[in-house]
Amino acid sequence: MSSTATKPPGSQLSDALARDRLGVASIVFFMMSAAAPLTVVAGVVPTGLAVTGLTGIAIAFLAVALVLAIFSVGYVAMARHIANAGAFYAYVSQGLGRPVGVGASWVALLSYNMFQVASYGGLGAIAQPLFADWFGVDAPWWAFALAAWALVAVLGVRDVAVNGKVLATLLVAEIALTMIFSFAEIGADTFTASTAALDPGNLVGAGAGALLVMAVTGFVGFEQSVVFSEESREPRRTVPRATYIAIALIAVVYAFASWAMISAAGPTVVERAGAEGPELFFNLASDQLGSTALHLGHILFLTSLIAAAISFHNIIARYMFSLGREGVLPRTFGRTVPGTGAPKNGSLAQSALALIVIVAYAVFDWDPLVQLFFWGGSGGGLGVLLLVTITSFAVIGYFARHPEGEDVMHRVIAPVIGSVLLLVMTYLAIDNIAGLLGVEPGSTPALVVPLSFAVLAVAGILWGLILRSTRPQTYAGIGLGARSATTTGGFAAALNETEYPR
Repeated sequence: MSSTATKPPGSQLSDALARDRLGVASIVFFMMSAAAPLTVVAGVVPTGLAVTGLTGIAIAFLAVALVLAIFSVGYVAMARHIANAGAFYAYVSQGLGRPVGVGASWVALLSYNMFQVASYGGLGAIAQPLFADWFGVDAPWWAFALAAWALVAVLGVRDVAVNGKVLATLLVAEIALTMIFSFAEIGADTFTASTAALDPGNLVGAGAGALLVMAVTGFVGFEQSVVFSEESREPRRTVPRATYIAIALIAVVYAFASWAMISAAGPTVVERAGAEGPELFFNLASDQLGSTALHLGHILFLTSLIAAAISFHNIIARYMFSLGREGVLPRTFGRTVPGTGAPKNGSLAQSALALIVIVAYAVFDWDPLVQLFFWGGSGGGLGVLLLVTITSFAVIGYFARHPEGEDVMHRVIAPVIGSVLLLVMTYLAIDNIAGLLGVEPGSTPALVVPLSFAVLAVAGILWGLILRSTRPQTYAGIGLGARSATTTGGFAAALNETEYPR
C-alpha cells in the first residue's frame, strides 16, 4: 500500500499531535540537544579516549558528518512524501516492507531508551562530587538522577513548544561555552597541534569501527527533523533545512573542540583522560580562564545532560505514539494530552522504564558513569547506526516504486552511495564492539549489545507477520501514520486472539 492510500472504512484514528508548532530553529534545537554538544565533548570523548586509547576522534566526526549528509539527501527527500512521527519505522515499513518496519521500530525503541537512561547515569555521576564541593550535599548519584528524571517526566507531557524553548536556552549556552573553552585550550602552554586527531588513516586502521561508533553517538538526534515533521510548519522545507544545519553545526563543534582538547593535553592525553575523565576538558580550559569558568562549565555540563534526556524522551514518546496509533503497540499509546498534543501515555511509559533502570543500578551498585552512561550511549549509538543503514536501503526501495517528484540524485545516486558507506561503517562497528566498550572480545557485554538488537529485530519482524495473518486491517496501516487503518484493541486484542507465546 502506498503512502497515499486512503483510510479504509472502520478505522479508528487516534488523537493527533499538535500541528504547526515548530519552525526550523526549534527543530534544530531539538536535534542538537539530543546530540548534547557539551556532553559529548566533555563526557563521551574523554571517556572514549580512556576506554579505547584511540585519538582520531576529530576526523571520525567529520567523516561521519559527510556520510550522514549523503544519507540525508534521500532521507529528507522521502520526508517530502511521508510525514510520520515514527520516522525510521515508517520509512522502513514503506521501503522494505511492514514486518521489517516493525522490527526496526523495536530496535529504535531500545536504542533511544539506552541513550535516555544513559543521560541519567552521567548526570548522577557528575553531579554527586560537584554538589558535595559546592554545597556540602553528600547525596548518592541516584538522588540527582531521580531529580532530573522528575523534571523530564513533567516536561514530557507539556506542549512540545515549551520543551523547545527550554532546549533552546540550554543549547545556546552550552555551545557558546564549548567554543570559548576550546579557544582557551588553544592558548594553553601545553598546546601542540595534534595531527593524529585529524589523520584520515585512523579511519581504516585497527579500532576504526570503535572510533566511528563514538562519532555516530555524537550525531544521534540529527534524524529528529523527521520525527517532528507532523508538528512542524511547512515540513517540506523545514525538515531538509533543519537536518543539514544540524549536521553541519554538530560536525564543526565536535571536530574543533575534540581537536583542541587532544592538542592541549598533549602526548599524555589518553592517560589524562583515564585519570581525569570528564574533568579533562574543563581542567584544560580553567588553566586559562580561572575557577569561575570551571564552575560555569560544570553547571552547563549538567544542564546539557538534562537537555539530552528531554530530547530523547520526546523522541521515544513519539515513536510509541506512532506505533500505538497504528495498533502495532497497544492503542493507548496513540493518545495525546488534550490542549498540548503531547503523546501522554508514550511519555509516561518511558518515564516508568527510566525509573526502573535508575533504581536497578542503585540497588545493585553498578557504575553509573561507565556501565550506564558510556555503555548505554555506545550501545545506543550502534543501534542508531543500524537503523540509519537499513533506512538508507529503505529509501532506495521506496523510490524504486514511487519515483515521482524526485530527480535521480535524490532517488538513486545519493541513497546508493550512502548505503554502501553506512554498510561499511556498520561492519566495522560490530567488528570492533569489544574495543569500543573496553572489554575483552567474546565477553558478555560485547555479545549482549549486538545480540539484543538482533533479537528485537527478529521479534519485531515475527510480530509484523503475526499481525498480517491475524489483523490484516492493522497490518495494512503500518507506516501510514494518521492515515493508518487500525482495529479496536490493536496489539492487545491481536495477542489475546492468537497463539503467540506470551
